Amino acid sequence: MNIEFIFLGQVLLAAVLGGLLGFQRERLGKPAGPRTYALVTAGSALFTILSIYGFGPNDTARVASNIVVGMGFLGAGLIFQRDGHIDNLTTAAGLWASAAVGMAVGTGHYILAVGGAVIMLILFAINDSKFRKQEK
Repeated sequence: MNIEFIFLGQVLLAAVLGGLLGFQRERLGKPAGPRTYALVTAGSALFTILSIYGFGPNDTARVASNIVVGMGFLGAGLIFQRDGHIDNLTTAAGLWASAAVGMAVGTGHYILAVGGAVIMLILFAINDSKFRKQEK
């Protein structure tokens, strides 16, 4: 089997995990939904795969570190203060963490990626129940 089909499967898995994370956020009307999360996880997986296999035996950690930094900038654009409280902090942190899920898939650590996504879903659910209590 051509190795690129395996890589494509990895990117697809990352996109599915990201989409699941984003679906949960969309239910609450948050600004980043399934498409955004899927793009972040798939892009992180693709960049990770390219850093490992596309550029030779150079320092592959440089790409990973730049994914972390880049996601920090993207997340910072989501966060704002309004009426004395901070909005979208969980969404920004979720996008940042979802990049790690994509990177785990890109390096072939599937159990870590799925487990990380499940932990994130649990944490989002905790936030969801707190949010619903505040609405009442």
